[in-house]
Amino acid sequence: MQTLLRHVPLVETLRTYTGATFKGDLAAGLTTAIMLVPQAMAYAMLAGLDPIIGLYASIVPLIAYAAFGTSRQLAVGPVAMVSLLVASSVGAVAQGGTSEYLAHAVMLAAMVGALQLGMGVARLGFLVDFLSHPVVAGFTSAAALIIGLSQLEHLLGVHIPRSHYVHEVVIQAAALVGAWHWPTVGIGVATVVALTLMKELTPEVPRFLVVVAASTAVVWGFGLDADGVKIVGEVPAGLPTPSLPTFDLEAFKALLPMAITISLVGFMESISVAKRFARAHRYEIDANQELKGLGMANLMGSLFSAYPTTGGFSRTAVNAQAGAQTGVAAIITAVAVAVTLLFLTPLFTFLPKAVLAAIIMTAVFGLIDHEEARHLWAVSKPDLTMMAITFVATLVLGIEQGILIGVVASLAWFVKRASTPHIAVLGRMPGMEIYRNLERNPDARPIPGVLLLRVDAPLFYANVGLFKSTLESLEEEHEGIQHVVLDARAIGDVDASAMSTLEEIIDDHGGRGIQLWIAGMHGPVKDALTRAQLVERLGEEHFVYRVHHAVEAIGPRLKVHDQLEGGAA
Repeated sequence: MQTLLRHVPLVETLRTYTGATFKGDLAAGLTTAIMLVPQAMAYAMLAGLDPIIGLYASIVPLIAYAAFGTSRQLAVGPVAMVSLLVASSVGAVAQGGTSEYLAHAVMLAAMVGALQLGMGVARLGFLVDFLSHPVVAGFTSAAALIIGLSQLEHLLGVHIPRSHYVHEVVIQAAALVGAWHWPTVGIGVATVVALTLMKELTPEVPRFLVVVAASTAVVWGFGLDADGVKIVGEVPAGLPTPSLPTFDLEAFKALLPMAITISLVGFMESISVAKRFARAHRYEIDANQELKGLGMANLMGSLFSAYPTTGGFSRTAVNAQAGAQTGVAAIITAVAVAVTLLFLTPLFTFLPKAVLAAIIMTAVFGLIDHEEARHLWAVSKPDLTMMAITFVATLVLGIEQGILIGVVASLAWFVKRASTPHIAVLGRMPGMEIYRNLERNPDARPIPGVLLLRVDAPLFYANVGLFKSTLESLEEEHEGIQHVVLDARAIGDVDASAMSTLEEIIDDHGGRGIQLWIAGMHGPVKDALTRAQLVERLGEEHFVYRVHHAVEAIGPRLKVHDQLEGGAA
């Protein structure tokens, strides 16, 4: 049973499932399904596939992820970014609209699934650790703007050329003000107002379902589609039949780089969205299990003519706001899509696209994390910079490039911080065996002839040069230094470059008659220095447990022991 729980998280969810939870999942699942049907069709066309393939990709992958994934709100399915990547890669090896094109797209889904599942089994989910919270906040805030403003054309009833640049979308929308379709604008604005008011006044009401039903009835009743209001129109019927993906070696070689790209980009986009909602709902995401969940979603989907899928940003926002509590909401969405394909397609014919646009916009704009920006301004300017870099890069270059740049910027900042560790000069607190940073503790007193130094980081190739130069500067600044005591409690590791530099320091100090003492060094670090013969070179007696032990050994030699006991400097 424990193995089953570990590999199929849905089992544990069902063990504690309640009727109240089902109520939220039911509303969320149905709402997301209403949004997913036309959205999946559009994304499939964006990928160069028949619209029905988008619906196929909205059934089995959702059920598979619900069983194997760990996010309770993540809505898996077709997404715009992956659809574009599919079109660019499959379009290079097959003619659009052909059976060969579809076969290659389905094979690509199987390749992506196998890669993601393999990464999960190999426990490569640690890659998500490079997604710091400021990076996730910057990415989600920018993605919310991109996705929200991409719906302007549906909200205004005019065609706005697609662009990665948000300002271009806004400028073009403003330039076309004379062509705005005002009945469409009215429906969209009314939907936004209704959703906002219902969220504040009647949060228990499934507001998305209400506005969808009401707007569909209005458009059908008044024949607004004949006046130019864009509607979803006829949804093709029929369920996918199971079949193995075809395998083409040449196509496999050509598609492999894109399969790797989609695997990584899809995972990072999905996990960043999943982490965002997991934090809001106070639970943890298992990155390795997420890889397995996404891998199974794509592998199982490829058996039912689906193309690659991943976690969708806008649908996840809608799913969460509509009340999703567990992965059961995704299963309800999948069942609703299947039932729709079989029996309910006429009900969506008169659904105005402006309503879908309003649902998306109100959902994602709430994810613009201005509160986090204010918090980081107060507590950490560097982290705020990381958030800003990710935000701007995502807006200017696109979602996948933006999050990648954010990760790279975070790593660069980590390297910078690691290469410039905090180094403190210590002094003794009067009448005590405690030594503190002289800059932060006015009562601490330096010891004549002794330089007490603390390094608050491991020593490795990137920072050992700074350590050595700082030591030399301090020795020049403090004349008459006869002993140097290094507080090594915070030095958790020493690499080969650092050991080589320590050897130089030991030899240099020995040649100048300055004795070096090392206090509080961790056992594994001392073992490494022993193997490098540095302990033998310095002398075992110069390795002590505490700084005070070194000072006690030094005191009589400097004839300041009585002064130290009295607390004088």
